[in-house]
Amino acid sequence: MADSQKQLQALSDEFQKLQGELQTTVEARQRLEAQEQENKSVQKEFSKLNDDAGIYKLVGPVLLKQDKIEATMAVDGRLEYIGKEMFVIIVLGPAARRITDIEQQADRRADHRHTKEMRGKEDRDNADSDPDAAFTSIDTSPER
Repeated sequence: MADSQKQLQALSDEFQKLQGELQTTVEARQRLEAQEQENKSVQKEFSKLNDDAGIYKLVGPVLLKQDKIEATMAVDGRLEYIGKEMFVIIVLGPAARRITDIEQQADRRADHRHTKEMRGKEDRDNADSDPDAAFTSIDTSPER
């Protein structure tokens, strides 16, 4: 009973950990999607402007004038960076997690196998020290 309670607690802890990871990943993805939308909107507005239009960038409390080409390149660079970050979160995040899970399962199985081998060795050692130990579980009472 206590063994199943420990297993249940371990599963519950693992589930809570995964929920936390999922929440963090979803929040990061939502932030990136919002930034992507904002930058796409800016990119769309830049496409409507003339080449000689004045573009100003807010740096702290100061507005700095930028060339359209420079501003467009900055927005394109941010969109590229956001795309790469979303790829990491969406594609590589789960793949890395799967690799970690497989490694952990392999470790657990190796530990389990080692434990079984140790128990088998202990049983053999006990049987070697007491030759009658192997026969103690045989029912020798006459049948009715």
